[in-house]
Amino acid sequence: MNGSLASIPPTPIKAAQRRRDGALGGIVAALAQMLPDGACVRVEWRQSALGAGSDAAGGEVQGAGMLRQEWRGPDGADLLIAASHPLPWPAGVRDYWLAGARQLLDQAVRQALAEQRIASLQRSEQLRQALYEIADLAGSNLDLPVMLRRVHAIVGELMYAENFYIVLYDDSRKAMRFLYFVDQLDPWVNDPDQEIPVTDEENTLTMCLLRSGETLRGPSTELRAQFGIPRRDDSGPDSADWLGVPMSRDERVAGALVVQNYRQADVYSDDDRVLLAYVAQHVLTALERREARKRLEARVAERTTELRRANEELQAEVFERKRMQEIQRALFRIAEVSMTSDSLDSFYAAVHDIVSELLYAQNFYIAMLSDDGSMLEFPYSVDERDVDRVPRKLAAGLTEYVLGNGKPLLADRARIEALQAEGRVRSHGSLAHCWLGVPLMHEDKVVGVIALQSYSADIHFSVRDQDLLTFVAFHIGSSLARKQAQDRLVQAHANLERRVSERTRELAETNAELVEQIGERMRAERRLIHQTRHDALTGLPNRLQLLERLERAIAAAAADPQACFAVLFMDLDRFKLVNDSVGHAVGDELLVEAGRRIVGTVRGDDVVARLGGDEFAILAEGLDGPGMAEELGRRVLSALNAPLWVAGRELFPSASIGIALWDPRYRSGEEMLRDADAAMYRAKSDGRDRCAMFDEQMHREATRSLDMETDLRRAIQAERFVPYYQPIVRMDSGEPVGQEALLRWRHEQQGVLVPGEFLDVGADSGLIEQIDWLLYARVVEDLARHPLPGYAAINVSPRHFRAPDFAHRLLSLLASAGVAPTRLRIEITEVALLDDAPRTLESLALLRSHGVLAQLDDFGTGFSALSYLHRFPIASLKIDRSFVAGLESDGYAESVAVIRAIVALATSLGIELIAEGVETRHQRDRLLELGCLHAQGFLFSPPVPLPAG
Repeated sequence: MNGSLASIPPTPIKAAQRRRDGALGGIVAALAQMLPDGACVRVEWRQSALGAGSDAAGGEVQGAGMLRQEWRGPDGADLLIAASHPLPWPAGVRDYWLAGARQLLDQAVRQALAEQRIASLQRSEQLRQALYEIADLAGSNLDLPVMLRRVHAIVGELMYAENFYIVLYDDSRKAMRFLYFVDQLDPWVNDPDQEIPVTDEENTLTMCLLRSGETLRGPSTELRAQFGIPRRDDSGPDSADWLGVPMSRDERVAGALVVQNYRQADVYSDDDRVLLAYVAQHVLTALERREARKRLEARVAERTTELRRANEELQAEVFERKRMQEIQRALFRIAEVSMTSDSLDSFYAAVHDIVSELLYAQNFYIAMLSDDGSMLEFPYSVDERDVDRVPRKLAAGLTEYVLGNGKPLLADRARIEALQAEGRVRSHGSLAHCWLGVPLMHEDKVVGVIALQSYSADIHFSVRDQDLLTFVAFHIGSSLARKQAQDRLVQAHANLERRVSERTRELAETNAELVEQIGERMRAERRLIHQTRHDALTGLPNRLQLLERLERAIAAAAADPQACFAVLFMDLDRFKLVNDSVGHAVGDELLVEAGRRIVGTVRGDDVVARLGGDEFAILAEGLDGPGMAEELGRRVLSALNAPLWVAGRELFPSASIGIALWDPRYRSGEEMLRDADAAMYRAKSDGRDRCAMFDEQMHREATRSLDMETDLRRAIQAERFVPYYQPIVRMDSGEPVGQEALLRWRHEQQGVLVPGEFLDVGADSGLIEQIDWLLYARVVEDLARHPLPGYAAINVSPRHFRAPDFAHRLLSLLASAGVAPTRLRIEITEVALLDDAPRTLESLALLRSHGVLAQLDDFGTGFSALSYLHRFPIASLKIDRSFVAGLESDGYAESVAVIRAIVALATSLGIELIAEGVETRHQRDRLLELGCLHAQGFLFSPPVPLPAG
């Protein structure tokens, strides 16, 4: 305890004027009065609630006779009393005074603690009352400025708040609003509704408070220096003490409360900071409650308006529905009377009664045009003034006006007089105060008029009445036409009876003719059915009938595990040669004879079908095993191999046969035909005139082809085809003059694939053209982005030249990438030149005119005709690698002779030569000796991709 009080510095005598108020503030004076004059007394205390303090009276406590005592007082207070006197202490006074002083100091501490608790309770009560008042203000109907002035007054009761403002902040919209602003020195006037935009560069004490969300307190100059805020002319005067607390909700700053004092520093304590922060949250809650209530009131008002509008619409709808029900009942009655009335007169009277229920119809008439259209007749008329309406010739009356215009007319007395003055109408009969007439229609023609009129100024017709009468008139016209039709039907009934007997006789005569026609039609139908299921040339079943039989066989085999049947798919060998050489008529005779021989070979229950062209198929059921199917295939081949004479020519037909044996994996006849077709192609590739059985290897190859096609489609979408470049060099210097772009596929599982591994599947599926164009685009892009030496050559298949836009598309690709056409060459084979020579020549000429040159690949392996070297614009010939390889083999002499001839040919025509597949120095040297200057091959570089990036 001594150590704790030793840290309290002695209180100098001059500090007596700054002693603590309250119970502890007067304790030293009381203790000094208990001692003789000249005594010095010092008191020290330390307690968590009271803090550390000291007080003294009479001067410095010192000397040998100094009294001193320390102890632990109430509520853990560390206390000390020290006293001294210039004279010796009287006997008994020392202990007595110390005991009394200790008791008085304990009482003073207890009293000070009690006063502090009372003050804290009073302040808490004051704060609670303030918060209650703020909550009451939030729920009141006071205007916002009035409420905020009341809040300001409440804050002023808690602390110094002569200068006070409330600001709201929206960090998402980067804007703030000063809801309330009162300041003694700052003349600025706020607009509570004005949003002030703020930028990230905005740097004021208020923005620092709003951005940080931390309470700021102290002199404004020190705060600005602390946060690096420059002094601005529009920032208002500096304050001696500035306190700002944020208003936060869900960790987001929504605003702030700020108080400031311009005259006195250290006005605001930590208690004030906590208190203002507490008030700020309640002010924010009050503002949010008022805003929520405002939104609720607006929503209630809006909803009330919507409900009122909906109610009005509902009432109108109810009224309209009632009216529509009345109209509907009227229409039903009109339709009913049109069917039940005995005569037109009763029908007209019933219509008048029905209209009277909907409109004022005391004066009502129906006018109709005569059959010849020259007279106006009045089949029905009820009128309080014009009792009789006699037929008249068409004139210029109101009725004729409606007939002529085909539109309704609603006219009061003034409108009628205006029409008369214009000479457009002339009144007939009594002049009405209001007249309404609508046309009666039949088959889009005006045939009559329904008219209502009023002779009283108190009765008027409205546009709504006009619409209603128009609607009713439409149905009256239909019912009238139906009633007139009924009358005509009755008149026609007698004529019909007479004509029925006449027609009965005529029908009897035509009945015999119909029976004959039906028979002929049935015969024609049978012929059509036969034609749809049989081949027109051979009379054999066609593909449709074969598939039906196959489906039945598969269904039966699925229920019988021992079932065995097979499909034999055959194709006549070299049939196209027969058609091209001796004509299609001879080919048709060959097909008929082939079908006859096949039918003569199979069993009676087997099905022989012609699938089209030179393709036939056999369905053989009830087999003992695959051997029996193969035996059948050999018998068919033997029968077909026999020579035959057609059109004076002896032919020796043969065929290739593929056999697919039934297996439970098949789900349809198309699948069996597909596999038999695949086996047939195996037989052709093995040398023709033979049979091949579809086996697991073929199945795996077919599955692989299908998977490969799927992978190709995915690779096209992912653009996984890339060019590998093999340089074309001058052999004497090794300098590259260009490169050939070779297709590679970066397969996801199998790695990099060369064209030989997927080209057949791509060609069969028709995907190769898409792959080629992906490669062409990639090569052009590489030419644009990378410093490739010389030119790049791309391989173009014959099928591209069949497309009329190939050259234009390739040139457009170069233009889009900004690549000079001279930097691209195309490599073609001799097949491309011969496939469609005119179109190929046109494409090559167009490309050459723009600078894209052509190279002839694999020269020497095809026809190597000198004629097309003259006809086509060929810039380079590529000597096939087989001749280059021959320079290292036993065929050296032959290869040298061929290469020497090609060099001589190219030199005479001025065509560049490139040797392919150069792999050894010996080959390079021999080629140079023979006069070939350019080459490509592994000796110089394998095909490689461009480096990444």
